[in-house]
Amino acid sequence: MIFFKISGFFFFYFVVTGVYVIFMPKILQTLGYSAPQIGAIFALAPLMRFFVPFFFLKHFELTQKVFYTALGGAFFAIVMFYPTIHHFYLFMLPNMLLGACLGMILPYVETYAMEHLQKERFGKSRLFGSIGFMLIGIILARHLEDYTNGLHFLLLGISLTAFFAYWLTQNNPVFSAPHANKEEAFNFSHAKYLWLSLFLLQVSFGAFYNFFTIYETAHGISLEVTSYLWAFGVICEIILFYFQAPLLKRFSLLSLVKLGVFLTALRWFLLFAFPSSLFISYATQSLHAFSFALHHTAALSLLYTLYVHKKLAAQFYYGFSFGLGGFVGALIAGYFYGEYLYVYASFIALLSLGSLMLFKEKE
Repeated sequence: MIFFKISGFFFFYFVVTGVYVIFMPKILQTLGYSAPQIGAIFALAPLMRFFVPFFFLKHFELTQKVFYTALGGAFFAIVMFYPTIHHFYLFMLPNMLLGACLGMILPYVETYAMEHLQKERFGKSRLFGSIGFMLIGIILARHLEDYTNGLHFLLLGISLTAFFAYWLTQNNPVFSAPHANKEEAFNFSHAKYLWLSLFLLQVSFGAFYNFFTIYETAHGISLEVTSYLWAFGVICEIILFYFQAPLLKRFSLLSLVKLGVFLTALRWFLLFAFPSSLFISYATQSLHAFSFALHHTAALSLLYTLYVHKKLAAQFYYGFSFGLGGFVGALIAGYFYGEYLYVYASFIALLSLGSLMLFKEKE
């Protein structure tokens, strides 16, 4: 039953993420938002995800009460999308609130999932998030005649996310148990090269998340086929989430993180070297299984072995990588977009690998 509750949470959390990432930019474009305005709106959530963990270093603790407050805040933020979406500056406010709340919600449950299910079974639960992300992309694409449908799906998604989160945590003794000793400070210095690597890897992903569709269609691959490439990458991610347990048992976590980063660098270089090859495009998308699924589980597990404050470690993981890394990656990708975009992305991924080589796990 616990597995079902955790999987349900992941499914609907990433339904919300899917609607927000895949469809909200298009919705804003149809409402007359300019490209810079859309860029500004979607820079807010990762920035808030980066800043929020710093408040938990000394001033706050991610307790059950704070978690429920974050769930309520996320629900309220999406409700406020309805009256503010036509007003750029007003719309920025609920987006900031949503980014801050989502940055607290996921680490709280994911930390518990990793500890309760162990890293070998964690992937089988987390893959439901990938399924939710993929399914909402298919379903909502057929029901977006009116922009309010997108908002309705967002509201339904966050409501069900909150339901499963409450069902999982309420009357669960693990969440009401005393928290880790606060006397041990949260220290970045002993793992600074690991944190730098996590940041740089997501910077390299800016070329993919923001420009993959544009890049592929510019090289003769149709928009429809490009959508199949996106779906294929998610399917490969789901497969590895399900079958990654033997790898996690046999190899060290640091070795798997290095493997994920190396294959990401190779992935970007292949996109540069063979931009018009559909076969190579599918091959690079298959590597998403290692770039994201394996790297994500191994990196998160490695951080949990390094830090007593596991929820805070998870918050900073999302803050530094997907937050700050995603923000900087989008800016750099926009600046370097062109023939050599994926050369730059591959180089940044290699810098991430170089940083890992400097990291000594036993320190």
